[in-house]
Amino acid sequence: MTDSLPVVESFHSIQGEGTHAGKSAFFIRLAGCKIKCSWCDTKESWSFHDHPQQNVSDLAKKVVKARERGALFLVITGGEPLHHNLEPLCKAINEETSIKNSHPLSIHLETSGVHQISGRINWITLSPKKHYPPRQDILDICQELKVIIHNKEDIRFAKEMAKKIRKNENSHLQSTQPYLFLQPGWNNDEGRELAIEFVKKNPHWRLSMQTHKWLGIT
Repeated sequence: MTDSLPVVESFHSIQGEGTHAGKSAFFIRLAGCKIKCSWCDTKESWSFHDHPQQNVSDLAKKVVKARERGALFLVITGGEPLHHNLEPLCKAINEETSIKNSHPLSIHLETSGVHQISGRINWITLSPKKHYPPRQDILDICQELKVIIHNKEDIRFAKEMAKKIRKNENSHLQSTQPYLFLQPGWNNDEGRELAIEFVKKNPHWRLSMQTHKWLGIT
């Protein structure tokens, strides 16, 4: 069991992307990523060793305070969070946030899906990468699929990922098909035009924009 994790930052803000865009959320950004996308906007999170270890109980206490200030859910992001065992963190958060409330705070995970799920997660945002494809079991249980679009090959990859999703009736995480999102790469005109045109012609897909960047907030 891991009682501490390398943390790049933690903060209370607004979820800017996907299904829950516009909602109050607390974020924990874990350090470490072997995926290393060339267009990543948090390359400072790649290193496993450049960021301080934080005890999961201390992180859980931060989540409690954020909930008291209005956070509707926690987002565990990275880096790639699933490089780490999230069970101790999720357990601590569930316990701490249940003390004053009848139910624990919902835990959301942002992942590329390269490792098995660990911890009790309530919502999975899967953002798969062409150069490091996700596990099939993550595809089958995610609540939303979000593919970053820079070029036509990314559109093809998005369609391929959607076709591979299999409805999982036995999962507590997914009993219906996930929401499907295309998100243009930041400051990428080609990606923006391709995503908009594809969504216009394929109404089961939705457009995700990084609204927090447009608003100039963390």
